[in-house]
Amino acid sequence: MAKEVVRCAWAGTDPKMCHYHDTEWGVPIHDSRSLWEKLILDGFQAGLSWKTILHKREAFRDAFDGFDPEKIVRYGKRDVNRLMANAGIIRSASKIAATVGNARAFLDMQEAGEDFADFTWGIAGGKPLRNGWVSIAQVPAQTENSVVMSKELKKRGFKFVGPVIVYAWMQATGMVNDHMKDCFRYKKV
Repeated sequence: MAKEVVRCAWAGTDPKMCHYHDTEWGVPIHDSRSLWEKLILDGFQAGLSWKTILHKREAFRDAFDGFDPEKIVRYGKRDVNRLMANAGIIRSASKIAATVGNARAFLDMQEAGEDFADFTWGIAGGKPLRNGWVSIAQVPAQTENSVVMSKELKKRGFKFVGPVIVYAWMQATGMVNDHMKDCFRYKKV
């Protein structure tokens, strides 16, 4: 009899969620563009579930030109209208406007010689923080570190980067290992 895989309960039984949990969530990302894309998607998640965003992720990538900040920063009214009409994504005017503004903030950092990955990982402590939770009830919604990260991102012009969103993003990008201790991924990431 095959041993049952133990994973974090939030993954549930949805195949996409399980695959995401098993292959992506909590794996350290050090590429600035990939980190930025995940931050944008976590901003769209505000008030919604990650499952909703995950199932729309490819539509988001198509709609937002592969999350190329050089293209997004040039979006005008026609692009916003196109995005607001796209049923494949979350049609929130404030989140779309934040994405355009966040592209500007990301590029401004680059132009100032500040690498997004170096900046964010520097605040995170340079390496993944490994927590040892045994229950989802132990996992905080935000931490001191996510509060600091949120403030620093806001100083640079980012929107939809409150400490709760930032902590979820830090978990997703591997800055924090919040897999449960009994999850098969805990020791792997």
